Amino acid sequence: MIELLTGTSLASAAGLNAYVPLLVLGLADRFTTFVELPAAWSWLSGWPALAILGVLLVVEVVADKVPVVDSVNDVLQTVVRPASGGLVVGAGTAGEQVVDSGTWSGTSWWAVALGVGVALAVHLLKSAVRPVLNAATLGVAAPVVSTVEDASSIVLSILAIVVPVLAAVGAVTVVVMLVRMLRRRRRSVVVPGSAG
Repeated sequence: MIELLTGTSLASAAGLNAYVPLLVLGLADRFTTFVELPAAWSWLSGWPALAILGVLLVVEVVADKVPVVDSVNDVLQTVVRPASGGLVVGAGTAGEQVVDSGTWSGTSWWAVALGVGVALAVHLLKSAVRPVLNAATLGVAAPVVSTVEDASSIVLSILAIVVPVLAAVGAVTVVVMLVRMLRRRRRSVVVPGSAG
């Protein structure tokens, strides 16, 4: 059960920012005792992977703060974020320190598929909310919302490793907030011809 909470929380974080959970998982394996990635996933904590993830994270953070560029970035990330979700769930549920005993053993492809699905769902919600917010605020909301998304991804990633139950609550909260924002903004849009 704990590994399910860890994996889905990491995947939710990947839906917000593809590189944060990968980087957190790699750094946690390299510098802490909270994560011990198995040999097949040890590349994630190697210096080359950490450096590449760091550079990609900087590019993502900057691109996501600029109106219109953020929407283009979201289109490009439609493949990257779900792939990241699959990777972090696969790596996170395979690590001995992160998971409990054997729920996923022998079925790691199910874990990866779950991660892809969760990250894709969060990403699609995020991508639907962002253009509406940009239009409603003339782009002023883009850097603020992006910063909140990045911070949420960092907090979810760390909590997924340290306190998975709290991370799962946080992931559900993020999804509920995104759905509410989308509904609220869609209701506030005036439909042409509806006024008498």
